[in-house]
Amino acid sequence: MAVPTLALAALALSGSPALAHDGSYQSTLKQLNGSSGSGTVTLDVTGNHAHVVLKVSGMPATFMDAPYPHVQHIHGGAKGVCPDPSADKDGDQVISTTEGAPSYGGIVTTLSTSGDTSPAAGLDLKVGGQGASYTVDRTFELSAETHAALEAGTAVVVVHGLDPATLSAAGQAAKSDLAPTLPLAATSPALCGTLTAGQMKMPAGGAATGVATQSGTDTGALAIGSGLALIALAGGAYAVRRRNAAA
Repeated sequence: MAVPTLALAALALSGSPALAHDGSYQSTLKQLNGSSGSGTVTLDVTGNHAHVVLKVSGMPATFMDAPYPHVQHIHGGAKGVCPDPSADKDGDQVISTTEGAPSYGGIVTTLSTSGDTSPAAGLDLKVGGQGASYTVDRTFELSAETHAALEAGTAVVVVHGLDPATLSAAGQAAKSDLAPTLPLAATSPALCGTLTAGQMKMPAGGAATGVATQSGTDTGALAIGSGLALIALAGGAYAVRRRNAAA
């Protein structure tokens, strides 16, 4: 007896990762590590595409007298939460990227302003957010890992880059856990929020498009994400002009 077509289709899909349900996922980003920033993110999913609108403000504006580069990602595969102060294992009063990883996991999508959205683009500051305030508004194809994180409720948006002057004395003196040529502030998380399923999704724009509105431009280098190496851009690696913390 012939196997019904629908049954064959079910068998073919049985080994595939579950796709996130069509709909809207949102988060209001909370501050980490003494950040003064704020942000909101909405991810509208339709099939294997998503339309993201990330709005960030109040972030550190400059980095060695140039607009501060901020990279942001969807992390997944871990607990699906933002780290609390207990994540600071070395006692410098700063939760580094690797100290936060057990809570939010590794990069599954880079929320770049254009081009590549894979983890490989996680350090490309040319398509990152720039300055104190910016918006990432684009449609992109979801990876299987991002689908799985959304479906499991473990997808977390993290925005990186702190003002060194806001850190403790130990934090200001510390080097990045990812790139020792940079200060700890440059690669540490500033904003974080778990994506949660909302109500009806909003209509998404065309695929593979991107718009970024930002307060300034920037070049430089920044390392973010466990196991990723520092990328040097054309202008060379950034250095931070140290400022004394307010007494």
